[in-house]
Amino acid sequence: MSAQRYTLPAILLHWGQAVVVVWLLWLGWTMVDLPKGAERSAAYGLHKSLGLLAMGLVIVRLLWRARHPAPPALSVGGEGRLAAAVHHLLYVFLVFAPVAGYLASSFTPYPLKFFGLEMPKLGWPDEGLNATFKQVHVVFVWSGAALIALHIAGALKHAVCRDGTIARMLPGRLFNK
Repeated sequence: MSAQRYTLPAILLHWGQAVVVVWLLWLGWTMVDLPKGAERSAAYGLHKSLGLLAMGLVIVRLLWRARHPAPPALSVGGEGRLAAAVHHLLYVFLVFAPVAGYLASSFTPYPLKFFGLEMPKLGWPDEGLNATFKQVHVVFVWSGAALIALHIAGALKHAVCRDGTIARMLPGRLFNK
C-alpha cells in the first residue's frame, strides 16, 4: 500500500463511521416526530445504541490514528488549511455529539441500553440537566451536519478534479487504478 493511501483499517473505520453517523442523523431527525408509543421508543432505543456505537468507533479511530498517521495532505495553501480544519472539527463533532447524547440519557429515568444490554449512566433523573445536555447534543449535531456537507463538497470537488484524493480513502484495487 502506498504511503499516499490510508491504511485499510482507517478506510473501513471511516466508512463504517460514515454509515453509522448518517443513520443517526436520519433517525434523530425523524424519531422526534413520531407519536409517543412503541415505535418512538424503539427509534430512541436504536438511536442511543447507534450513538454508543459511534462513540466506540471514534475512540478506535483516534487510537488507530495515534499509531498510524494519515498520509501527507495533497491539498496545499488555503484549501489545505480548510481541509485540515474541517477534518479536525469533524473529530470534535464525532467525539462530543455522542458524549452529549450519552450525558442527556444519563439524566433521564429510563435505562440506557446498547442493543438490549443495559449500560451504566453517570447521572440521575434530572430534567434540567437532561435538557441542557440535549441542547448541547443538538448544537453539535447541526454543526456536524454542516461539517459533513463541507466534507462531501470537498470530496466531490476532488472527484471532479480527479486529483487522486478520493482513491486514497476507497478500498480495493477496483477504485485505485
